[in-house]
Amino acid sequence: MAKESSHAARAAGVHRVVVIVDENSNPFELGCATEVFGLRRPEIGRDLYDFRLCSPEPRTLMRDGFFTLTGVAGLEAAEAADTLIVPNRPDIEVPRRPAVLDAVRRAHTRGARLVGLCSGAFTLAEAGVLDGRRATAHWQWADSFRARYPSVRLESDVLFVDDGDVLTAAGSAAALDLGLHVVRRDYGADVANSVSRRLVFSAYRDGGQRQFVERPMPDLPDESLAPVLAWAQERLDAPLPVPDLAARAAVSPATLHRRFRAQLGTTPLAWLTGERLALACRLIERGETRFEVVARRSGLGTAAHLRALMRRELGVTPSTYQRRFGPEGK
Repeated sequence: MAKESSHAARAAGVHRVVVIVDENSNPFELGCATEVFGLRRPEIGRDLYDFRLCSPEPRTLMRDGFFTLTGVAGLEAAEAADTLIVPNRPDIEVPRRPAVLDAVRRAHTRGARLVGLCSGAFTLAEAGVLDGRRATAHWQWADSFRARYPSVRLESDVLFVDDGDVLTAAGSAAALDLGLHVVRRDYGADVANSVSRRLVFSAYRDGGQRQFVERPMPDLPDESLAPVLAWAQERLDAPLPVPDLAARAAVSPATLHRRFRAQLGTTPLAWLTGERLALACRLIERGETRFEVVARRSGLGTAAHLRALMRRELGVTPSTYQRRFGPEGK
């Protein structure tokens, strides 16, 4: 959010997101946070977040000296954050500044939501706010993280972990996944989808998907899953067994499974469940109050299955989601 709108946003009660930038921070994750939380959203018609950067120093040299960041707020800005995104940087063996760690601890004590992107998990662990909790970090640092912070329950093969008021992402593109997950938590699936469309990025990748994709790019153009995914998204209310998806893609079910694993890091059924859950959320947000209808139109079958899935994946019941994101709750 532009600086000139900051005071007006706070007056309107907009959620405040503050990013701490420290020496040698990674520009990519900073850019991800800015893209998701910091841009104006005229297509939505309202501001979602009051976004600020802060740093313990007036001049902050970014990773490998790529550029120097100046003109941002001092570390005191972290005291007003509703969500605090902590510093991440590649030099994981170098201790974080005591002032930064103190700011993280104070934010946690007063109930702010904490977010660590990539090596930001090291910042959170060093501050002591991850003890006994679930977290993730980039796979290449998993062994180092476990050795240094054995009390943290590291999940090293997932995209991101939502542990309530402390969230961590594995890094790189997973920072966007977690950012969109936070927007979905705060404003619902329709708003998150709008943000993802502007990013030209997948609206929903479950945090439990694997970090490492065996073959991110298909070897041949005709191995792309895009046509069968688009076909399935138009028919989520219908039965879509794996053999039917495979037939549509003109491959065997075993080959389809391999391609899903290689290109999306998940299985066909897990992908379908995620798409159907996202559709169910959109239906509730748009005013459908009959959960049996929501379940049927989204392909989830019954209201009981919808309720169990939303509790498992989103941590809320359909009724709670409706009160929060339905037309009357917006």
